[in-house]
Amino acid sequence: MGIERIVSFFPSATELLYELGAGEKIFGVTHECLYPENAKSKPRVINSVFNPNIMSSREIDDKIVELLRAGKEIYKIDEENLRRARPDLIISQDTCEVCSAYTSHVSKALEILDKKPIIYPLNPHDIKGILDSIENVAKRIDLEEKGKKLTQSLQKRIDFIKSKNFDNRPRVLALEWLDPFFTSGHWIPEMIEIAGGKNEISSKGEQSRRMKIDEIIQSDPDIIILMPCGFDVERIVSEYKKILQNNQDWKKIRAVRQQQVFAVDANSYFSKPSLRTVTGIEILAKIIHPEVFGKIKNPEVSFKQIKSYST
Repeated sequence: MGIERIVSFFPSATELLYELGAGEKIFGVTHECLYPENAKSKPRVINSVFNPNIMSSREIDDKIVELLRAGKEIYKIDEENLRRARPDLIISQDTCEVCSAYTSHVSKALEILDKKPIIYPLNPHDIKGILDSIENVAKRIDLEEKGKKLTQSLQKRIDFIKSKNFDNRPRVLALEWLDPFFTSGHWIPEMIEIAGGKNEISSKGEQSRRMKIDEIIQSDPDIIILMPCGFDVERIVSEYKKILQNNQDWKKIRAVRQQQVFAVDANSYFSKPSLRTVTGIEILAKIIHPEVFGKIKNPEVSFKQIKSYST
């Protein structure tokens, strides 16, 4: 008997299931599963224990640190919705316990459910891992051929970007959080390299980490990409105005002086290891090499150049 009822603990998996045409098999999602639009109508089996939309970057970071230090959960299971879902399969993730429901929530789900589902964790840390996870999920739900066609299509777009010979590679720093500063890890450094940049400070596959502004000043990148985890362009620009635009140390950095600072839609194209990371590569390519990729059509409001805002 095949998989008929799926619960997704991972927004990337939810996006993928819809792309594969398996949306009708989804019976539970998380509060972060907002894409595609139809995902919003699915019962939520995972919710956050706090509302980050009404908090500053510093408040969000402080709250997460407080919860982790106390051994408390960042996310909670809606037990009633989970029981109603009666999943044959739960797709989870082992990549980051802060970004989405994590391994501990799977254990809790198994305690709640009488009929034990198959558990399939995803753990991508680079572009190959993301593409492999697409094919692996497709195979798991008997849509292997669709999965192969999808990954081939995505690979073709990546190969197009890679095919260009870049005369120069600007030094690019991506920031995953602004207060405090965090580097961008996992798949982001590789995305920057594919798009024709030279990634600064972080390394492919490693987790993001805290850093101080001195490290940024010392790196002195040509381009800075702001991609706070889970934020869209509007939210990032708002945070930038409050946190950085009047910071005198920040103004010392080459990219800031030359107005080469960009906000990108992190929530849609960068924070999650989804099939839309390929769109993220195209966005970066257009930012880093507009002379080469000027004709690429990016989604509306996918990035914005941050110029000198007046207070």
